[in-house]
Amino acid sequence: MSELTEPLTGPRLQVVLPDESPGMSPHTLVDLGVRAEELGAHTVWLPDHVLPPEPYGNTYGGVYEPLVALAYLAARTARVRLGTSVLVLPIRDTFVLAKQVATLDRLSGGRFTLGVGVGWEREEFTAVGSDFTNRGARTDEALALLRHLFEGEGPFRGRFHSYERGVFEPRPADRVRLMVGGGSDAALRRAAEWADEWQGVDPDPEVFRRARNRLRELTRRPVRAGVRMAWTGGEEEFAAAVERFRELAASGADSVAVWFGDAEGFEGRMERFVAALR
Repeated sequence: MSELTEPLTGPRLQVVLPDESPGMSPHTLVDLGVRAEELGAHTVWLPDHVLPPEPYGNTYGGVYEPLVALAYLAARTARVRLGTSVLVLPIRDTFVLAKQVATLDRLSGGRFTLGVGVGWEREEFTAVGSDFTNRGARTDEALALLRHLFEGEGPFRGRFHSYERGVFEPRPADRVRLMVGGGSDAALRRAAEWADEWQGVDPDPEVFRRARNRLRELTRRPVRAGVRMAWTGGEEEFAAAVERFRELAASGADSVAVWFGDAEGFEGRMERFVAALR
């Protein structure tokens, strides 16, 4: 393993790992996560789709299940944070997810961030037998249940989840960080109520600035504001991508998560991008 570099100064560079190809070895995914840590990235993220209606690719990421993959990556890394961007919360069993998250939090030494969204692909919800129409309400209650299991005591009574007695272990040693992704007002309200971080999906600096300001209006809590962008290797787009990163930082982004395209060539593009930021 190469020697770890110091984290980059300025806004936190985060890396969205490539998980779009069934033909990619999972070891490639993990090796790229290790390399991101060596380069000083603050967080690596994995996407999530369980049963998309079309083949995995640029539209649907998440070939390798993110929580399992991140547990393996936790054993290969020491400093970088690990997270989901984003896990489709309403198609998951919340009790099982809570157990997985608490275990991964322990395995990683408290480095895991659970990033969630409500989902957008109706066909995927239908395929797994999940109601698409009330996914927002179920996500809100699932977040409340997760916090209760991690930090609360006694029974939980909700519209979709309830229990009177039960022991939840392992309890996280510290607060599990939650991230909410999405650019809608509902996503911003959800982040304001439950999250430690929010991640926008539109890399236009002015769009991000307006959303960030709206988030600040909705809560006095210190919710970090981040955003995702991409540079997939086009030479003519390289300078523009680096400038976009800097523009987002100037717009108030606490972090900028970058996807560097397909696994082939991902490491080289990531290394070049990081070098341009130093």
